Amino acid sequence: MLTRRTFAAVLVAALAMPTLAVAQATTPSAATIERQLEAAPRVKLRPNQRVTIREFKKRPDLRRMARSIHIQSINFAFGSAAISESQYAKIENIADALQRILRRDPGARVLIEGHTDAVGSFQSNQILSEQRAASLKRTLLREFGVPGYALETVGYGEEFLLVQTQNENWRNRRVTLRRFDDFIR
Repeated sequence: MLTRRTFAAVLVAALAMPTLAVAQATTPSAATIERQLEAAPRVKLRPNQRVTIREFKKRPDLRRMARSIHIQSINFAFGSAAISESQYAKIENIADALQRILRRDPGARVLIEGHTDAVGSFQSNQILSEQRAASLKRTLLREFGVPGYALETVGYGEEFLLVQTQNENWRNRRVTLRRFDDFIR
């Protein structure tokens, strides 16, 4: 039987250890990444509706329609875009998924979107998000052999927060992988 004391102890333990659960929940497997990026497109554009990659990056309505997955587990040092080797196992999941997709569909293209939380200036967050997306692309190319032609990068800074707050929130500091080959000319 669950007593108040036991319930309180379980509650305190659960609150004291959220980071392990969060880290596991936000590190998708290669199969999960692959499944999300290979899912049927939500919308099929006619050829005359297709846009350039530059236009795609500027159109949130199109980006929302694209197949995507948020990767919230790559940890960057505060104010840094450097990816340490300790993060490579997480990035290997991304690389494995992308390489399997490209073997089946050499025309597949993925946009790496960098995002930040709202702490700091708009401009510094914009620059940092661009640098983080570029850093992930560089790591995928150099360390894991993902072909560069398949990857594009963009930074959105604090523009598209998942959690609407001006405070620090780990869910807003993320990279989103978005499949865009169905949308471009």
